[in-house]
Amino acid sequence: MTAKELLLLDADDNIAVARQDLKAGTRLEVHGSPMVLERDTPTGHKICIRPIAPGEKVIKYRTPIGSARVPIMPGDYVHIHNLKSDYLPTYTLTGDNIRKGA
Repeated sequence: MTAKELLLLDADDNIAVARQDLKAGTRLEVHGSPMVLERDTPTGHKICIRPIAPGEKVIKYRTPIGSARVPIMPGDYVHIHNLKSDYLPTYTLTGDNIRKGA
C-alpha cells in the first residue's frame, strides 16, 4: 500500500509522484517501508521509494525517464540535481537525425 500523499503509477516504479505539496520531514510508508522526506516536495514532483544506485534507471510508469547521477534513497526528492535525463532534446534533432532514428 502506498501513502495517500503519493501516486504510484506502476508497481515496478522506483519513484512516486507527490499528490500534494509535502514538507521536509514528512513521514510516509510505501509497501510497508517507512521513509522520511528529505526536503519540501511540490505537487507533481518525484520522490524515490526504493534505493537507486548511480547509473541505475529511474522508472516512472514502468518507463525509464533517466539515470541516477548519485545514490538516491527512499524519501529523496528526484529532480535534475540527482537525475540525468536520457532523452535527446527535440531542438537538437535535424531532418537527417529524425529519418535515421538518431
